Amino acid sequence: MTLKHKLLITLTILSVFACKKIDPNHQIDEGKIESNTYTSHEIGWEMEIPKGWDIVTMEETDAFQKKGEAILEPMLEDSIDASQIRNLLSFKKNLFNMFQSTSEPFEIQYEGEWEENNIALKELLEDAFYQQGIAVTSSDITTETIDGLDFKVYTFTVYDTKGNIILNQMMYSRWINGFDFGVNINYNNEAFKTEMLSAFKNSKFKRPKQKK
Repeated sequence: MTLKHKLLITLTILSVFACKKIDPNHQIDEGKIESNTYTSHEIGWEMEIPKGWDIVTMEETDAFQKKGEAILEPMLEDSIDASQIRNLLSFKKNLFNMFQSTSEPFEIQYEGEWEENNIALKELLEDAFYQQGIAVTSSDITTETIDGLDFKVYTFTVYDTKGNIILNQMMYSRWINGFDFGVNINYNNEAFKTEMLSAFKNSKFKRPKQKK
């Protein structure tokens, strides 16, 4: 069930991260960072990393993934298999201002399957927040075009017990080159949001084998 990898990455608000100097190319499963530009050959994706942001380490990724699994497994009928998830480019300012991207192989069995999966993901994410006692609202699923490719996008807004916004989360998804490709943008600072979103929207994509 490929939607599980996005369920895991969306629960980063439950984790705490530490900053340290690292070799960024040791922190990604697929792709390469060179001259502040990330390239994924599997996805056909190229993106410039905004200056002044820290690459998220593998240790950090493993930590929040394990916490996400512990939260989500009781909600699902089967265990979570994260073995095929590829951690692509991820960077952050802090816990609440973070860019994440992942991919997972997704073989389409029938027309509309990926779209159905994406809708089911949004519903399951809402349930995950509610079952954790987290107040959240969500937007409708819309379509945005980046470098000629259409992405499905929706937003979650997370509130504290007094009704104040503590986190916004934008989720971009697309089937591309045989992979379910997802980008997750967490923010509570509008300037940081603008940096992350501008960088992503200036991405370049090679045309996929099959356009969905």
